[in-house]
Amino acid sequence: MDIQHRHIEVFRAVMTAGSVTGAATLLHTSQPTLSRDLARLEQLLGYALFERERGRLSATARARALFDEVERSFQGLGRVIERARALGRDEDAELNVLSLPALSHALLPRALTAMLSDHGGARVSITPAEPPLLDAWMAEQRFDLGLAEQATPLPGVRVEPVLEADEVVVLPAGHPLASRHRLALKDFAAQDFISLAADDPYRREIDARFDEARVERRMRVQTHSAVAVCELVRSGLGVAIVNPLTAAACASDSLVVRPLAVSIPYRVSALLPLHRPAQPLVAALLSGLRSSAPPSASRRSA
Repeated sequence: MDIQHRHIEVFRAVMTAGSVTGAATLLHTSQPTLSRDLARLEQLLGYALFERERGRLSATARARALFDEVERSFQGLGRVIERARALGRDEDAELNVLSLPALSHALLPRALTAMLSDHGGARVSITPAEPPLLDAWMAEQRFDLGLAEQATPLPGVRVEPVLEADEVVVLPAGHPLASRHRLALKDFAAQDFISLAADDPYRREIDARFDEARVERRMRVQTHSAVAVCELVRSGLGVAIVNPLTAAACASDSLVVRPLAVSIPYRVSALLPLHRPAQPLVAALLSGLRSSAPPSASRRSA
């Protein structure tokens, strides 16, 4: 017969308790049974683990060396057990999120605050990316959740709406148009305008609206970043139309946000991988995303 886990358990109990009697109490067994198991272990090893003097056991040098190894193994087992229990409580779980940079800045922080207040042991890793890299990584099932704007169908990915709201106007404080409660497209005529980059889908939609209304703006600066647009407006370089999430995140005494008289919908979608093991924290984060959106964005939330 080979050495069994029971033999090691008996040896550890004797070393811990300092006697066979104490070890029998720890293992809820009888002293004779435990003595037989200990003797069998010594027989299988081919050497004595204890010196027996006047009914008392004294550990040998070999026993102490073996006990050090046994303790390391049991500590490792203890970590495995604790990890298994923690997974059942969603503790130490890690959520991997792939997000547009604008959403990492304007939407995720408040949603994560709400989620982590209920799941204090959870960890979240956020990776910012733009299409087409964002689409490719989600199709490859690399992340538990993706956050995009105008999401297109992807293989192996389910698209779920998170929120929908209207684009808004951002103006420098003190700008003549800031006194108005709502702005029409004609109000932008001959105004210095800060725009998103030419390949941005919202830029194309905004330009199409102005073309239809036959309103000419002075197109001074363009950038890929909605955050950069807000900062350029704050500096007094012009006015702009951006998504309501970034506008709310950047709003201050020096940056005024106003609604548009026309609706230019802004949408945020969740990308959920179909072939990746489900992460329970995804539902909690989606709930946080929907409930923590700024009022201007949440009024159309899904």
